Amino acid sequence: MLSDALRARILTRELRPGDRLPIEPDLAEQYGVSRSTVREALRVLTSQGLVSTSRGVLGGSFITCPEPAQIADYLHASLSLLAESRNAGVESLLEARDILEVPAAGLAALRRTPEDLEALRATLYDPADEPIGRRIQLSRLFHEVMLRAADSPIVEALSGPIFRVLYERLIDRLSKHDFVMEGDHQLIFDAIAAGDAEAARAEMQIHLQRLRPASRRRGIDGGASST
Repeated sequence: MLSDALRARILTRELRPGDRLPIEPDLAEQYGVSRSTVREALRVLTSQGLVSTSRGVLGGSFITCPEPAQIADYLHASLSLLAESRNAGVESLLEARDILEVPAAGLAALRRTPEDLEALRATLYDPADEPIGRRIQLSRLFHEVMLRAADSPIVEALSGPIFRVLYERLIDRLSKHDFVMEGDHQLIFDAIAAGDAEAARAEMQIHLQRLRPASRRRGIDGGASST
C-alpha cells in the first residue's frame, strides 16, 4: 500500500518533519498508482498525524510530527478495543498503569511547576463536602494533572489512555465505598510539592495497590476479562 511505503520513508527519517511531498499527480506517477489511491494514502497518514495538508499557493502535503494528544487519542481507541480481548483485560491494564504511573509520580516531584502544584491542589477535596459524582471527577483529574506535571510527553501519551480505559470500564461499576482513599492523593501531593521523588513513587505505588482489589472485583463482576 502507498500509505505503508510513505510511512516507512517517514519512520526511517528519509522524509523529515517539514518536508513537502510531491503533488498528487507526481506521487501517482512515481508509485504507479491512481490519484484516488494517492488521496487515500494521504488521508490515512493524516489520520495518524504524520502528514498535514493545506491549500493555497504555498500549500501542499507536508510531513508532520504527531502531537502527544493525537497519540493518546489513537491509543485510547485502540486500547478500548484491545481490552475486550482475553489477553488485555482489567488485570493487564492495572499492570501497565503500575509500570508507568508510579515512575511518573517521581518525575512530577522533580519537574512540577508552581502552576502544576496549584492545579494538583485544586483536585484535592474533603469527602464530607463533595457528592460522589464530583469526588469521582476530581479523583480522575488528580491523576491527569499529575501525569502532565511529570513533563514527559511520551509517558503522558502512554499512561493517559490506560487510565482512561480503566476509568471508562469500571466507573459505572464502582460504588462510593470504592472512593474512600482521598487521603492517598493528599500524601502523593505532599511528596510532589516537597520535590521528594522517592516518596512520591512510594505513595503512588501504595495508592494503586489499594485500588487494585476494587478494580479487579468490579471488572470481573462486570464481565470484563482478566488475565
